[in-house]
Amino acid sequence: MKSKYRHWVFVKRKKNRRTHQQRDSNACATVVIPALNEAKRIQEVVAYALADSATAEVIVVDDSSIDDTAMLARQAGAKVMTSSMLGKGVSMRDGAAAATHDLVVYLDGDLTNLRPGIVTSLCLPLLNEGADFVKARFGRGGGRVTELTAKPMLKVFFPELAHLAQPLGGIIAARKRLLQTIRFEDDYGVDAGLLLDAHLAGAKLAEVDIGLLEHDSQPLQDLSLMANEVSRAIFDRAKKAGRLHVEQVTAMYENQRQVAAGIDYVLSLRRGRRCLLLLDMDGTVTPSRFALELARNTGNEAALVQLLDTPHDDAITRSERIAELFRFIHKQQFEQVARTLEIRPGVIEFVKQARRAGFMVGVVSDSYFVAADIIRRRIFADFALAHTLTFDGEVCNGQLQINPAFLPDDVNSVTPICKSNAMRCFLTDKSQPPIELIWAVGDNLNDLEMLRLADNAFVIDPKSPKLLEEPGITLISEFSDLVELLTHEASESIEA
Repeated sequence: MKSKYRHWVFVKRKKNRRTHQQRDSNACATVVIPALNEAKRIQEVVAYALADSATAEVIVVDDSSIDDTAMLARQAGAKVMTSSMLGKGVSMRDGAAAATHDLVVYLDGDLTNLRPGIVTSLCLPLLNEGADFVKARFGRGGGRVTELTAKPMLKVFFPELAHLAQPLGGIIAARKRLLQTIRFEDDYGVDAGLLLDAHLAGAKLAEVDIGLLEHDSQPLQDLSLMANEVSRAIFDRAKKAGRLHVEQVTAMYENQRQVAAGIDYVLSLRRGRRCLLLLDMDGTVTPSRFALELARNTGNEAALVQLLDTPHDDAITRSERIAELFRFIHKQQFEQVARTLEIRPGVIEFVKQARRAGFMVGVVSDSYFVAADIIRRRIFADFALAHTLTFDGEVCNGQLQINPAFLPDDVNSVTPICKSNAMRCFLTDKSQPPIELIWAVGDNLNDLEMLRLADNAFVIDPKSPKLLEEPGITLISEFSDLVELLTHEASESIEA
């Protein structure tokens, strides 16, 4: 199949040599393809885009795929770059920033059986000055989230856009200068957000019929989270446009956060993987502690240090008191600190190698999910488990919700709140096949029970000598020490 598509691109280019100047004058668009593990079809999509006379260049933004997506895309003739952070929205933004042409066309990396000339069709309204932002219309209707969530909400809050058939479709064409002025959501809300931001910016919108479209369906377990994130994006724009006058939006934000932080959703992401890698966040993935860096940024460092030095407090009481320190802090400050927190060298490569070896990789933290989820996306991990701070109108109200995954089934347990309880959730998961191999990496005593329960346990920059006295725990100086060992042992376990 690979050689077939290479041959197709070669023949197409050879055919166009006789009209090279004409092709140069027609080529007007940068085609951006965000891609995550799309080795199955990426060559076909790149070849399809390059065969369109409107295409000047193809940029594949690879979201740290663990298959051969990047290599195959490059072989097919695309420029390949790595996304600056996990998430389709970030990849779309990075691709637009790298585009060398004013017209940017987005295609999905899993498309197949496209009719010829779609890039040209999407660009025509832009070239004719009839539009600044173009959405593709395909098929008879949208998916479940489109029909049950997006369209009803648009009808209420943005009735002038209710006629759009595919408001959530990822096949888009727009002027680069417009894309540079609007916000790219990190999550499933990106397509709805771009559409509404362009509309609210006064851009002229158009919709182009591209015929039938085939692509991989969204996994069922992702639909609930997708619906929440699309709803959040639409609510957010409606509020900013003065079209929302209800307080339910706060509850909706919290619901979305709870879905992504819950153990049931995390377990649904396993999808047959039998190996698990759990990484502590503070002191392990990041040399410093998130709460301390946030306290420094908000003038609460002295108060935090005082609370940390309260050995008579139980873990829950101490966590709740620390959370109260950040009352009235805007959510953007939490996110900014998490985005700028230093990542320990070698972590990203280690996570990538672990996923290639068949591991499901998670960040497990006693800190806050609002930060842990950003850290896990920065290192391209699969999930994050942490406690949830609640926000009223994007401002922290100081209330902490302990993640139920950290609590034991037995109320008399000696570990009332512990990361090891989250690990037990995976060990008792009834999905087949069962977890067969667990690795864990930590740095402090609050990681000890998790490390004891793991098949292979490692500490980096240990904060207590007791960790090194524990049998079965190995000291590492850097994450690169683990890459070769991980790949070898994981393959042996799977073969067995």
